[in-house]
Amino acid sequence: MTEYKTKHRGRVFQTFIYLGKLFRMFLFQNDWKVLPMAAVIAGLVSFTVGKNLFKTMEGTLMGTFALSCICIWNGFFNSIQVICRERAIVKREHRSGLHMTSYVAAHMIYQAFLCILQVVITIGVCLLMKVQFPEGSLITPWPLVDFGLSLFLITYCADMLALLISAFSKTTTTAMTIMPFLLIVQLLFSGAFFSLPEEAMPLTNLTATKWGLTALCAQGDYNSKPMVSVWNNALKMKDVEVEGEKPLLTLFREIEENNMRDDILMKTGELNQNHDYDFDPKIVVKCWGWLLMWTFVYVMITVLLLEMIDLDKR
Repeated sequence: MTEYKTKHRGRVFQTFIYLGKLFRMFLFQNDWKVLPMAAVIAGLVSFTVGKNLFKTMEGTLMGTFALSCICIWNGFFNSIQVICRERAIVKREHRSGLHMTSYVAAHMIYQAFLCILQVVITIGVCLLMKVQFPEGSLITPWPLVDFGLSLFLITYCADMLALLISAFSKTTTTAMTIMPFLLIVQLLFSGAFFSLPEEAMPLTNLTATKWGLTALCAQGDYNSKPMVSVWNNALKMKDVEVEGEKPLLTLFREIEENNMRDDILMKTGELNQNHDYDFDPKIVVKCWGWLLMWTFVYVMITVLLLEMIDLDKR
């Protein structure tokens, strides 16, 4: 009896086969729709928080938090359904010789392509809406490239986390149910925008938003900006009367007449600096390292889950 041996394609060949499939889906199955959605979200954020971004401490913190949220949102929607929607096909092809490392590698390359396009679109929309970007660079000679790399790493890290959830979930419904919970965790545990109990602060190291926001604030030279919230809150008390007089109103008038307002705002900022956001390349490299580490962890767990897909009886 003649024995027939099935010859399976190598990992590199399989990677390019699936990569071609993903790009065909991008063109013909409307996967490109994530790109205009990224433009709309960037436009809304630029309109609401772009005015004071990288101009004041408060505006920088709020704006970088919003930009991090854009990246998380884009990354999640890129891949949250891509594996679970074809789970039965993946299981069948795995039994026929599919290497899961090739399958995941194809998704990594394709998702990197999407993330790059989304970052370019986000920056382009912000530029069109006259959002001010950092003028100094820390890593490359071009500040906008530094900034874009941070946005890409945040988006890609979130993308790989969503890919992990897609590999874990049996159905798209399950994946979409888990996603809002992950979004809330990423937003609440950003480490800066919301006040957290001291015992909860170590959990912020698990989120892409914490490292993304820190990198963006450092690149925007957060500690050199004026703080305006103290001044604005004090202005609300200018009409308070003491024994029939308004001492605060008189004080504010003298400050304005002597052009001391900007000096006071800068001094207030100086007293409220956060050295985690120093204009220092070491801080940015550290943040990029954490984002790359979590990306690698998510990819490895995704591969392990898919290697055991034949054992899944759910």
